[in-house]
Amino acid sequence: MKRVTGIGGIFFKAQDPKALAAWYQKHLGIDVQPWGGASFRWNGPDNPQGAGSTVWSPFAADTAYFAPSTAPFMVNYRVADLHALLAALRAEGVQVQDKVDESEYGKFGWVIDPEGNKVELWEPPEGQ
Repeated sequence: MKRVTGIGGIFFKAQDPKALAAWYQKHLGIDVQPWGGASFRWNGPDNPQGAGSTVWSPFAADTAYFAPSTAPFMVNYRVADLHALLAALRAEGVQVQDKVDESEYGKFGWVIDPEGNKVELWEPPEGQ
């Protein structure tokens, strides 16, 4: 079974996410969108038409989205089959969060690594 197939996103806490995003836009040319982050498009063997993306997004310093982790960041990994991977990880004794979100943006699940970092696993929608 394929597990991680790439990085889906980099999320990090910022004291002032809007100001920090504006700095990255001005100085590094990151195309920050109205929702506050950017999406880098790319292609690869699994998506030769270039339908893949990696998200970059600052979050408010007090966000609870990374909880229970206290780390100032969270990495989102692309996966091929979220439900199968979560089942395999549970069987291997990995701390898997009970919640799974499914929407038009894909399927999302979370695990906690041995150092307490929350890791987001994302199965993109078909064709992405």
